[in-house]
Amino acid sequence: MALRNEQAAARSFLEVLYEDDYFPDHLLDKGRAILLRLCERVEAERPADLPALYALTHAATEEFNALGAELEAAGSEIETVAREEIGGDIWFVATAYGFADADVEELIAPRDW
Repeated sequence: MALRNEQAAARSFLEVLYEDDYFPDHLLDKGRAILLRLCERVEAERPADLPALYALTHAATEEFNALGAELEAAGSEIETVAREEIGGDIWFVATAYGFADADVEELIAPRDW
């Protein structure tokens, strides 16, 4: 599904992480796919309020939790830079879809990274 939101469609998700060999590209591709699915879900489900948006971002965060295990198995991890990049991209999604008042910490509340 092509994203309708021009900001989201133009975003280079996890861009900083792709510049660092510490993070395997094939796993970053999975992370980028998580973020694109989040955008697709927001467009399809059109959350009416923050609790509805948080349900979607929490599901994406859980996917990143699982990806963390794959990164560790590959000799990498979701460390400080990655946490900031993932959290920033999820916040970007929230704001791109009209939820500028979303709480960054709540967006990624179920994280274990």
